[in-house]
Amino acid sequence: MAMTDWTIIRRSMSARLFSTVTTIVTVAIAVGLMLTLLAMRDSGRKAFDRGTGNMHALISADSSPLVSVLNCIFYADPPARPISWPKYNQLINTYPFEYAIPTQQGDSYQGLPVLATTAEFFTKFSPNPDFNPNAAPRQQSTEAWGLKEGRFFEAPFEVVVGARAAAERTLNVGDNINLSHGVETSRKSTISVDPHVHAGYPYEVVGILEATGSAHDRALFTDLTSSWIIHAHDRRVAETPGVEMTTEADLTDADRLITGIYARVMSRQGRNSGSVLPQVLSQLRADQTITVAQPSEQITSLFSIVSNIDEILIAMAGAVMISSGIAIMLALYNSMEQRKRQIAILRVLGCNRVRIFGLVMTESAIIGIAGGFAGFAIAFLGTNIVASVLKERLGLVVEPTFDPRIVYVVLVASLALSALAGLIPAAAAYQTPVAKNLKPTD
Repeated sequence: MAMTDWTIIRRSMSARLFSTVTTIVTVAIAVGLMLTLLAMRDSGRKAFDRGTGNMHALISADSSPLVSVLNCIFYADPPARPISWPKYNQLINTYPFEYAIPTQQGDSYQGLPVLATTAEFFTKFSPNPDFNPNAAPRQQSTEAWGLKEGRFFEAPFEVVVGARAAAERTLNVGDNINLSHGVETSRKSTISVDPHVHAGYPYEVVGILEATGSAHDRALFTDLTSSWIIHAHDRRVAETPGVEMTTEADLTDADRLITGIYARVMSRQGRNSGSVLPQVLSQLRADQTITVAQPSEQITSLFSIVSNIDEILIAMAGAVMISSGIAIMLALYNSMEQRKRQIAILRVLGCNRVRIFGLVMTESAIIGIAGGFAGFAIAFLGTNIVASVLKERLGLVVEPTFDPRIVYVVLVASLALSALAGLIPAAAAYQTPVAKNLKPTD
């Protein structure tokens, strides 16, 4: 039976199986790391941009603007300090807001965050940064929010569920649920590890939202009044045991608390920002009782820090790829001493020098190709693991995507580097003397 080039290469790689597999794994790790970093960098930025939406400013009482953005928009943790309702009214009566939507966090449903707000949340604010609530309807490319089924809440104790939350908890329109105070999770930073269930106040699911690709997909939304009522009831029970029911009439200013304000300054029709925006932000920041964040600036700042780390990690991945090329070269070159007799026999059987050179180069390229595709598999798994961690820790929904052009460039680079690494071993094989290596060994 004639020995084909593929048979020769396969037997050569099988004879050095451990070395071959180790070298392929080295290439795979380098390619996987490079693709993971490139995919997550672009996908992460898009996810953050989708979450901040069309607001100009986020007002809270959190410790810093960045913490405020992570807590109030991406549901990292419930904000620790509230804003009073009189303070909210003072702000909206002082500044030219196009909208100033109050929000309250602190409750959950089976570990998922709950955002209490007003109906304006679904008509004025949008997770889509390009949505302009001041534009004419015919000029809008999309709606503020899309409904998969049902409707938005219109009365207390109605709840609208994000797309991912509905899927994860199998919620449907018409279901009745009870919210919990705190977040049921093992993280130390949460308000309550064993949350108190508001058992006497069931909520009805009235709508399921379309997916937005933002952190809001894993949240539930209800109105502020019902949220105030259930917390006022807990206060009243603590003060007067035996209280059976609490209504809106029982609320006091101490009960009407919010944790954030999604704000947008007035602008001319068709424009996304107005000339008074810098002045309004400056005046707001002069108020020491609140924290004012421009979400877009905070995300840019966050990614400027992350991008520096990205560059270092990508450089490290590049160094690992170069190291993998060196590993291929060493593995093949070191095997030349053991393969000199095999090469000499092949020469006697009719293989010329060029064919021998090509066999070694092909073997090197096969290692690069195998490592490249294995690296893509590692990157696919790695990005999904990272996305899962981001969703669990920050409530950030990242959808990893691999740009075909980037994948192509990285895989071709892996192949080219492997082929380049095979040049020296191939040259050594090309120069192997036949007569010397056919002598009987002692």
